Amino acid sequence: MKFFIDTANLDQIKEAQDLGILDGVTTNPSLMAKEGIKGEDNIKKHYVDICEIVDGDVSAEVIATDFEGMISEGMELAALHPQIVVKVPCTKEGIKAIKYLSLKDIKTNCTLIFSVGQALLAAKAGATYVSPFIGRLDDICTDGIDLIRQIVDMNSYYGFETQVLAASVRHTMHMVQCIEAGADVTTSPLSAIVGLLNHPLTDKGLAQFLADYNKLNG
Repeated sequence: MKFFIDTANLDQIKEAQDLGILDGVTTNPSLMAKEGIKGEDNIKKHYVDICEIVDGDVSAEVIATDFEGMISEGMELAALHPQIVVKVPCTKEGIKAIKYLSLKDIKTNCTLIFSVGQALLAAKAGATYVSPFIGRLDDICTDGIDLIRQIVDMNSYYGFETQVLAASVRHTMHMVQCIEAGADVTTSPLSAIVGLLNHPLTDKGLAQFLADYNKLNG
């Protein structure tokens, strides 16, 4: 499974990259705003800065909601760097835009997926990734991980190459559940990735090893 980090914070991206396991980055307008990145030129520069840190795909989201606007923005974003993946919402206009961009060999990420039907339309349009938002489904008492399983099964049954990118991952248990459900990618905060390292028996074992060593060599 690939690990993407969901942030626009360059320090966190560098920290994840230094772990040696980072496969890509996802961003959105809210994450850009959180880092104080304002203005079209500054946002575009920030995308390029991210691409220069990581080796994998970097999702950059369009702001337009109409087909022509999405195409215009998508083409501009894709031209910034070869690693850019154009992030498009799962709407009627968005599906049309994904189809257009995919025919131009531009990678796309269909975002705000909340049903297997939406994922089906995105896959048929040629989306590189579909992003089901598991945390937001959990918020309304719906099983987000079950949706991951449904989409993974659908892709396998019909032979779609679209990758399932689990988004709105809130914590480490979500990460483990996504592994079990067969997600191709998870995008999460750095804390959820680092949380996979934590186990009390690891801490206990290391402490014992060091204590034994110090008894003999102290």
